[in-house]
Amino acid sequence: MRLLVVGDTLLDRDTVGRVERVAPDAPVPVVEVERTDERPGGAGLAARLLVGRGADVTLACAAGADAAGVRLRELLAAADVRVLLLTATPSTRVVTRVRAGGQSIVRLDERAPTLPPDAVVDAEALDGAVHDADAVLVADYGGGVTGSPAVREVLARWATRCPVVWDPHPRGARPVPGVTAVTPNRRELRLPSAL
Repeated sequence: MRLLVVGDTLLDRDTVGRVERVAPDAPVPVVEVERTDERPGGAGLAARLLVGRGADVTLACAAGADAAGVRLRELLAAADVRVLLLTATPSTRVVTRVRAGGQSIVRLDERAPTLPPDAVVDAEALDGAVHDADAVLVADYGGGVTGSPAVREVLARWATRCPVVWDPHPRGARPVPGVTAVTPNRRELRLPSAL
């Protein structure tokens, strides 16, 4: 099955170590780092999981021109996910979880600026990718890709002709009319902006 994932992607990092003492200068644990694991997150994770289920997957996203963006594209390529770059951004969102003893101690979010609605995106390439797909998954993580008027126009045009499943985000754009299914969780359904 040829699947197109459209949405916001990020770099997920787990810094794993052990804690054996408390810092002398503040009452915080000292994590002795043993390793750092990296993987695609957001829409990139969805794409990677679909490849793992045997799908032929293309990920349409914005990507940063920074080192984290380069690493993210390397990880996606290693997972056999084709990347359709809709537009380049200056930076990439990075989520780092510091873990010790099997649990998270802290999560650090390096947020990239949200893609502005007036960003120039490759709508023609997106249109071609939707045309070639058997189905589309929109994985919105609040990064602005689904708020792009050009992206929304393409998805709206295809929504009644191709199965489109939309996984919304509380800070993301509303699904376009005509999508096949919307998958909010219980908390999202209770929000005033829910469908």
